[in-house]
Amino acid sequence: MKVFVISDMEGIAGIVRPAQTHGGEALYEEGRKLYTEEINAAVRGAKAAGATEIVVMDCHGAGKDYDFNSLLPEELDPDCEFVVQDEWTEYVEFLEQGVDAALFVGMHAMAGTGEGVMAHTVSGVDYHNLWFNGTLVGETGINAALCGTWGCPVLLVTGDGAACAEGKSLLGDGLTTVSVKQGLGAKSARLLPPPRARELVEAGAREALSDLHAVQPYDPGKPCEIKVEFKGTGQAAKLRYRAGVELLDARTMVSRADDWWTAWKQFFF
Repeated sequence: MKVFVISDMEGIAGIVRPAQTHGGEALYEEGRKLYTEEINAAVRGAKAAGATEIVVMDCHGAGKDYDFNSLLPEELDPDCEFVVQDEWTEYVEFLEQGVDAALFVGMHAMAGTGEGVMAHTVSGVDYHNLWFNGTLVGETGINAALCGTWGCPVLLVTGDGAACAEGKSLLGDGLTTVSVKQGLGAKSARLLPPPRARELVEAGAREALSDLHAVQPYDPGKPCEIKVEFKGTGQAAKLRYRAGVELLDARTMVSRADDWWTAWKQFFF
């Protein structure tokens, strides 16, 4: 069984403040350790469920050369491999080879979610809303669409309670979720201690992989329209002349194509 572990930092137990997630900040090294150990818990659960190949991909943009590079290699479980990518959603080779399931660890809720810890979509600075064929999505939806392009189902989402609820709403009740904290606001939460959270994540990964058909691969639909509403006009202005992208108003753009992956690449590559 081949398993893809896709991770983000804001939904990890013990992480609740931006300084724990921004490369170079004093608390970032603590955040990296918490992050790596919770990934290891998911890897252990996958191994217990029978996974024979596990690849971990960090999807957290920490800034500087820490972008998609926040894991501590020396402390990673030796039974996995990991990817350091240059651009988010860049690495698809593993998916192209055929992956049985994806596990999402440390996810945060989409922008505008009241109880979401550090909730945002793509960029808290630039992005306000993002839709796939009229469905409002966050980063769980984006990563699920990436996996679904190659027929890989998402079977587990861990993070705060809001992120878990978002995953269930999008992917269905067959999704296994593990909430490691309950958001009280953007920078406050009631949290499980990391050792307890890791036990639950490990058990959740094992349970999720016990039924590879519990969730269907996510397909936003064909053809696909991706609409993005930015917070200001600057980002839209930068993209207005990109092929395949249409400016709807000063802050809103759409990309249309026969499939999600092509529409996505028109925006991001």
